[in-house]
Amino acid sequence: MSAVLKPMCLADFLAWEERQDTKHEFDGFGPVAMVGVTRAHSRIQKNILFALEGRLRGKTCEPHGGDLKIEVAGRIRYPDAFVVCTPGAGTDTIVTDPVVIFEILSDSSTRRDRVDKNEEYRLTPSVQRYVMLEQDTQAATVFAREGERWVGTLHKGGGAVLPMPELGIEVPLAEFYEGLSLGADERSAGTPLNEAPSARTEEGS
Repeated sequence: MSAVLKPMCLADFLAWEERQDTKHEFDGFGPVAMVGVTRAHSRIQKNILFALEGRLRGKTCEPHGGDLKIEVAGRIRYPDAFVVCTPGAGTDTIVTDPVVIFEILSDSSTRRDRVDKNEEYRLTPSVQRYVMLEQDTQAATVFAREGERWVGTLHKGGGAVLPMPELGIEVPLAEFYEGLSLGADERSAGTPLNEAPSARTEEGS
């Protein structure tokens, strides 16, 4: 019989990960190995950073890719991309106050991205917007703060535009999919999803 693994604390995980050759996330219990990505995933990630770099150049907010980790709700994650708006040291290896986070969905990660990470990002006060991008169609599920609510909206089609007022920019959804051959849906939508309960409601106050 295999031994039952004891939960690892955050400090132990960070010390452990420093000794590893590959990246791992921390789910509050133990390390989760990062897996390889598809060519489409890599292209979308590059497009996100390109779109953000141009629009944020000269501003205080700065985009980062998937090599810098963030701490959210006691977990460690490596988002596909994120934006931080506070200064930090060049030697920092963890960002604790991301403002906008991007994840590119895949078969292996979709539940974790839609459920686990969505909850972690909702519970992190600095996070104002969470963008989940599909790989095989031009579509984004976006959760954003509206007061104390965490509200989801579906954006779909080549004509859709993603507003990011917390950064002072907006980005056409099609820019994230440039260079990919997809069955483009020219209809655009900004359809509200079922709203997630607010933090206040879930905390029972």
